[in-house]
Amino acid sequence: MFGDLFEEDFPYISENHIEKGPKSKCVDPEPPLPRGVTNLSGIQNQGGTCYLNSLLQTLHFTPEFREALFALDPQELGSLEDKDDPDAKVRIIPLQLQRLFAQLLLSDQQAVSTTDLTDSFGWNNSEEMRQHDVQELNRILFSALESSLVGTSGHDLINRLYHGTIVNHVMCKECENISERQEDFLDLTVAVKNLSGLEEALWSMYVEEEFFDAENLYHCGTCDKLVSAAKSAQLRKLPPFLTISLLRFNFDFAKCERYKETGSYTFPLQIDLKPFCEQSELDDAEYVYDLFSVIIHKGGCYGGHYHVYIKDVDQLGNWHFEEDESESEPKVRSLKDLPSAQETDDPLTVLRNLLSQEENKWIAVDQLGQKLLGSLEISWNKKYRKQHGPLLKFLQNHPEVFLLSSDPSKVCLRRDASLPRSPLAEFEQPGPTAPSRGKEPAGDRRLEVGAEGPHWFDLNDSQVEPIQEADIEKQFQGKESAYMLFYRKAQLRRPPEAQSNPRYKVPSHLLREVHEANSELQRKRADYDFVVNHLELHLHLGPGYEFYDGALHPSSSRTEECVVDLTIDKRRTVGDLRQDVLQLLEFWEGDLVLSFAKLVPAGLHVCQALEGDELTLHEIEMTDGEDIFVWNGMEVGGVKIPTGDDAVPILLNILQLTNSSDGERGQPFLETPHVFPANAKVGTIFTAFAFSPGILLVNITGSRVLELENWIVIPKENLEKTFKEQGLQDGSSVWIVSSSSYDQSLMMAGGRRMNSLSNFNWMQVKNLCQADSEEEQVKVSATIETMLLDIRIKAIKELGLQEELVNNSCLRLIDRNGQLLSPVPETYTVAEAEMEMGSLLGLCRGKAPTSSQLFLFFTVGSDFESGLMLEIMVEATISVSECLKLMLEKAGLQGDSWHLRKMDWCFEAGEPLSEENASLSELMILSGDTLVLSEGKLPPKGFLKVPIWWYHPSAPSGWQESPQDQVNHVTHQVGALRTTPEGGDLHGDVLEVGQPETPLTFVGDVEISEEASVAELKRQAMILPSLLELSFPSADFLRAWTMESKRPGRLLRNNQQQLKEYKVGGRTQICIEPLQKGENLGPKDMLLRTQMGIPGERAYYPTVDFVWDIINECTASSLRQAVAAHYCLSVDNIEIAKYFPEKFEWMPISSWDQQVSKRKKKKRPENLQMAPYYLKDGDIIGVKNLLVDDNRDFSTPRDDIGRENQIKLFVGKRRRRQAVQLQCSDHLESSTTETEAQLPEKPHRPEAGLSINVGVFR
Repeated sequence: MFGDLFEEDFPYISENHIEKGPKSKCVDPEPPLPRGVTNLSGIQNQGGTCYLNSLLQTLHFTPEFREALFALDPQELGSLEDKDDPDAKVRIIPLQLQRLFAQLLLSDQQAVSTTDLTDSFGWNNSEEMRQHDVQELNRILFSALESSLVGTSGHDLINRLYHGTIVNHVMCKECENISERQEDFLDLTVAVKNLSGLEEALWSMYVEEEFFDAENLYHCGTCDKLVSAAKSAQLRKLPPFLTISLLRFNFDFAKCERYKETGSYTFPLQIDLKPFCEQSELDDAEYVYDLFSVIIHKGGCYGGHYHVYIKDVDQLGNWHFEEDESESEPKVRSLKDLPSAQETDDPLTVLRNLLSQEENKWIAVDQLGQKLLGSLEISWNKKYRKQHGPLLKFLQNHPEVFLLSSDPSKVCLRRDASLPRSPLAEFEQPGPTAPSRGKEPAGDRRLEVGAEGPHWFDLNDSQVEPIQEADIEKQFQGKESAYMLFYRKAQLRRPPEAQSNPRYKVPSHLLREVHEANSELQRKRADYDFVVNHLELHLHLGPGYEFYDGALHPSSSRTEECVVDLTIDKRRTVGDLRQDVLQLLEFWEGDLVLSFAKLVPAGLHVCQALEGDELTLHEIEMTDGEDIFVWNGMEVGGVKIPTGDDAVPILLNILQLTNSSDGERGQPFLETPHVFPANAKVGTIFTAFAFSPGILLVNITGSRVLELENWIVIPKENLEKTFKEQGLQDGSSVWIVSSSSYDQSLMMAGGRRMNSLSNFNWMQVKNLCQADSEEEQVKVSATIETMLLDIRIKAIKELGLQEELVNNSCLRLIDRNGQLLSPVPETYTVAEAEMEMGSLLGLCRGKAPTSSQLFLFFTVGSDFESGLMLEIMVEATISVSECLKLMLEKAGLQGDSWHLRKMDWCFEAGEPLSEENASLSELMILSGDTLVLSEGKLPPKGFLKVPIWWYHPSAPSGWQESPQDQVNHVTHQVGALRTTPEGGDLHGDVLEVGQPETPLTFVGDVEISEEASVAELKRQAMILPSLLELSFPSADFLRAWTMESKRPGRLLRNNQQQLKEYKVGGRTQICIEPLQKGENLGPKDMLLRTQMGIPGERAYYPTVDFVWDIINECTASSLRQAVAAHYCLSVDNIEIAKYFPEKFEWMPISSWDQQVSKRKKKKRPENLQMAPYYLKDGDIIGVKNLLVDDNRDFSTPRDDIGRENQIKLFVGKRRRRQAVQLQCSDHLESSTTETEAQLPEKPHRPEAGLSINVGVFR
């Protein structure tokens, strides 16, 4: 019946052209971002190498070290090309350090990689993912460099720059003989505990004396006996660069655990070391040192993160920091205080005033959107997005006003009108949709470098941001505090030619290498820029079209006569596009108007015209493959054509009963395609087919079977609605039926089913008014054209009820389950009310809704079985907020922390009705719908409020702990957390009887953009107050799951994927699982939890994570081999089974033969992800070692108890449901108790030694 409905009307246009919207381009991966406004490059974190990055940046910003390394030529170090030659002597570590420093100086990248360097260390992936102590790394790296430079001119590089000596004196009190011992050092280790700062620590070490007396005497070699003595130490030789390690970590012997000293510990920017040195004739200036690097540790003693504050001695970076202008420019406390209301229409003015209120200047872009919403009481998307695009793109398009971080996740207000340009970056790299700002003269883009000298920067892995010198004081104390200090002699002066010159003393071969890499980067960025910023437009030329059947159609079959393709950069303006079209169409005469067009099944439709010649194509949201209609703006071929989105032509399939008994092709119905404008009234169908007004039915299923259940009647009042308002679209089928032929049409459509219904000429009405009556149920004669009002009046008379019910009663359909459905307007006929003849109706108290009203059901909370279903009648035009108030009032609830959700087809609370000002009709709320009153305020539009649960797999099924073990089980801070989210439904969180326990603890809600990545969600969870004490190096040390049935469900394995791509919505709950090491699972890695059975017991050892690569196959044989290899057993000596926790059952997994279909006798390929195992991430696999345990029963006593409880639950389910319906909500609340689930103590990552492999060069 629908065979020819969507046949292509444009044979000259490809299928890709017909599809509207952006085309899928083959885009290469985005090249690395260029340097940011600071013109300094960061270092990529390989997973746990922040400690390495901080030390490397410090060495890089030590110019004397960097240049001494550059001075070693390839003749001394060898060539990396010969590193695999066993006979060649290649000093790989210093060579890779040279390359890294050259890249940090000259490579046009936001962050460079250390992969080649760590490979030269001999580190594997586990070393790169494991975090070590930076003080330990400093000593090991220097040792590795010394070993690597043996026999070269740089053999004394480390000693020359960092070597110092300490002299220890012991003076005998009797003979005054002085014993002297000298010590070498590369760094000084100073205490932190019970000291106020560095100078006090040095004073206690090198000024104060230690006395040997009483029981602690000193053996004097001269006196040859135990005597009283005094011990002291002093600095004898000071190196050019002084490294100081702070002993932040100590051991508490009372608690037997390590801890971090977080108290205040000051250190000066300049220090005079003369009081701590031996007296000499050196100039006093020789003892003065300036601080130039501070390595900072954030976290605890078992994990954390490193970054570094560095003074840019050579002034290589562009330092730009917004000063506080509060004194010169008064702040605007609120956007409502602006001088005129028109200024709020200018987003530049609005955002400038918001940013001027920030004390620290930098603010997250998401937070800026929140501040705008709070000030204007309207979001950016509603007020500005249509004209100016998304907020982030607007900020990127105005670099003269706003300064974005390199993420770009933060923004601040720029003081200068011009944006500085990096001397290395020859062009800016725009994002996939960001318009480029083009080239500008380098002189106009240079940042000011203050005349007062070098500035400080915060180098945090890939991110480099300017800081003020006063920010260093913030690192004196706290969990984020200074850990290593680097001083340089104040007398060291840099040559003038080194200032702001990154090429200074860089070897020529490294200059060439970096130049070639930069050229390749520029080429890739140019290619990427072209792919993402160029649009291919299809210009449909008006003279080549004619208008008929409600749409435009080509007057010629030759493509070149009516369609021309044009490629243009989307950063160009509409005016530029207009000029390009005029140049392309030299033959054009008269006015030229460009309009968006849309290809629909009916033909080509013209939408709105392109306006605003100063706007870019990106700003008007033009997409690749867009159809543009070129015409005079008035008519086509002398015919004035309808335009606009409201007038889109719709191709409908119209069915009508034929006069012939055989009908066309032997069918009783005639099928005719016809085009109508979307803004035309539905009733025009009768006019178009010269049909007297009758009944219209619309197909609701898309099924080609012409049966009554596939069709619904369009009410008479809806005939005045437009096709768009009625929801009709291309391909919809409409059946025209006259009132006289309605019964005949139904019989022909329904076959035997309709023949049986056609025998009914009455409706049953049951008395539900609880009024005295002789009859409980009567039959009222009626037809499909009888109004429900007449049926109700007849029923009241035949039931002998009081006349007062005439004005206070209504009819409601009773379904097969005995449930009352919503009433409909009494002016409807039986056909319009979509009721079948012979149906059972209930006569109830209360008035029926009018045609403009909605009858709604609503309930409080998500426990629909035990909750009371309430009813309310409201106008369809009221807003969501007004409806919420009415429902709260009827339910007797107070407060403003409530919102509405619509119940979905699964009878669960669906997505929230977030548009509070929208009317119910606009949100397609219909009579009979059920709404849910849910507690809690909704987040702003575009944001999600995600409940976060802390998940730590506990001991497996059957694992038993002694009472003493349970008492001693420490759970850190998380154990005291509540197990029910705020405002949550208790019934939704308490486990039912027989349901397996899951170690989940609610830790808080995270409000986050739906466009944020999984990594950002993890980072937000890490800073929840409940988890602040549990520090993690990065998001890779957390595993995120969605929650399904109160247990972990789907694993969010890709940290860079957006939440909306994982379909994380308003109802999704996330549980976070801590990991002992970073994790980066591939798309074909399946995460299973294996547990080995305890021989002779019905119990298991603790669960172990097991990653199984299923890229080749996912079969029982492959899994058995992988598990056997994991436990170092043979495949024949193990038995494995999958655990189904919801059933408390184990299903053995054996290498069975492939299953064979009984019908076709074909082998079905084996896949454990299919039935009956449905293996997925997080499943528990039990393992039996048959060498020591011949019991193949995987079940445990806990499984036995669980199955018994489930049987009891099944037997009493119906009885309990009936009892729950009779109980009031108070009884439910009193019978529900919260259970506090404690988490086991987070195990500390085992410590491992750090090493760097170095070849032998002696």
